[in-house]
Amino acid sequence: MSDQPEEKVHLDEVLGQLGAFGKHQLLTMVMLSLVYATNSMYNVNYVFAVEDVGYRCKIPECDASNPKYLTPWMETNSLQVGDTVKECRKYPINDCMHLNMSSDTECDEWIYENPRSFIAEVSSIYLHPIFVEGRICSFNKTVRSFNLACEDWKQTLVGTVHCFGSMIGQLVQGQLSDRFGRKTAAVFAGTMGAVLGISKSFSTSFWIYIVLEGLEAAIGDALSPMFMLSVELVEKKRAVLYQMVLLNCYTLGQIVMPFIAWAVPYWRHFLRVIYAPTLIILTYAFFLDESIRWLVSKGKNERATQLITKAAKRNGVKIDKAMLSKLEYIDEDKKNITDKKALLKTFKSRIMMQRFMVCMVWWFTMTLINYGMMISSVFIDGNKYINFALLMLMDIPANVFYWLALSKYKRKIPLMASFLIGGIFCVSQPFVPKGYAWVGLCLFMAFEMLATFSYNIVYMYTSELFPTYTRNSVHSICSAFGRVGSLVAPQTPLLMSYWSGLPSLLFGITSLVAGSLTIFMPETANIELPDTVEEAEKIGHKTKERIVDQALLRIEEKDTKNSTKAEC
Repeated sequence: MSDQPEEKVHLDEVLGQLGAFGKHQLLTMVMLSLVYATNSMYNVNYVFAVEDVGYRCKIPECDASNPKYLTPWMETNSLQVGDTVKECRKYPINDCMHLNMSSDTECDEWIYENPRSFIAEVSSIYLHPIFVEGRICSFNKTVRSFNLACEDWKQTLVGTVHCFGSMIGQLVQGQLSDRFGRKTAAVFAGTMGAVLGISKSFSTSFWIYIVLEGLEAAIGDALSPMFMLSVELVEKKRAVLYQMVLLNCYTLGQIVMPFIAWAVPYWRHFLRVIYAPTLIILTYAFFLDESIRWLVSKGKNERATQLITKAAKRNGVKIDKAMLSKLEYIDEDKKNITDKKALLKTFKSRIMMQRFMVCMVWWFTMTLINYGMMISSVFIDGNKYINFALLMLMDIPANVFYWLALSKYKRKIPLMASFLIGGIFCVSQPFVPKGYAWVGLCLFMAFEMLATFSYNIVYMYTSELFPTYTRNSVHSICSAFGRVGSLVAPQTPLLMSYWSGLPSLLFGITSLVAGSLTIFMPETANIELPDTVEEAEKIGHKTKERIVDQALLRIEEKDTKNSTKAEC
């Protein structure tokens, strides 16, 4: 008996004893919810900050000192096209009621539909006095000018730069999170996001704004490390419920954002309102605790034990010290492995590489579809703020359905079903007869809900397939590759020039492909998060693996305790 090795205790058992809804978990969730809610605004705020507005050529002979965008003489000469005018050339003047339409010249000055919009900001002039011998001699002028009329490509460039920066940022954030910890990476990214976001509102030129937009997306996205911290906060069986709550916070941010833009229409003030609250993330350095699971994976035994004891005290529960002494830590020789070697070891595994390839297809599909659907909402008639909020509102039932489905049907079957059913809906939508437009709209909304449902599962599923010491890195690489989909999505409306149903057909086919590949992925529900490549490789195998053996041992221990109580 004495020669037998001491049985180790897995971290999930300790986290289970700490409880799921104690004071420690709830305080952490409150701090995480702010990051989730604000991050959802930062990913798509350019939809409202860089809004599309109409403009026309300014004609000094006809326009008054305070010219208006729409004028009677303009309507008389049939220069108005629908509700939005975008004029780049002007006609010679006979009189203001009759222009010479036989020739035209390029405009050099414009009147905008919204003079305070991003593309219209033209003439904020600052005078700087020049002193000579203590007296003001003259003034230097500094003009703050965007004036983006007839340069529509610059508007779309903002979204493209944001998506590209986010793609690079995912790679950076994953490495920082796995190397320095979830908390450190999240506090740094959250604080930088707030500072850079507020700085954008003071931009004096378009290109300064573009640089700040790219930097904010690259180093100011705290969601990835915060997501990992939330997954590792509680025992695995509680993680889905926690994600459902936090995902609704993310959705709430998307629902609130258009109403903030509606109430604060000036883009500079709008950016300050949505970014200022995240300055509080800097204080997380003092109040947010590091991921215990990350500390264990790095061999930081003493610090992990301290946090477990702190959480137990905060929740009012007692942790058996004997259990803590048996807690399974990474060996000392393993903790010295570099992050680069750990990542290479993960990718050298054929099983890990196969899963990684499928995950990248998932992520590309989901970002292409979700961003494509979001862009499509712009084409719906009505109030753009309300339309956007209503479309995002569909995510709430998807989040709740995500929790219920994963609690009962695990991971693989719900994901595969949502991909395949959603793909069928989307492929069918272009073929709905024009007289049944409501059917097409219903299919569109159903696909939006299923797309969100799939996205939520993919976020969770990917994190459960890889070992702890490279989990955030691999997750971030998949997310970064997925951003290629968000770069492609803004171009999908161009396909409508060939056939109006082509974008929906593209979304549907990619969804069907992703669903088909899910067949080859293992089920991860009811299995502890793997800490090493060896443990990750065993997921889904029916051999006598350590994870399953320990689960059986726990059942046997419970049976033994029950039988002992019965004998007594």
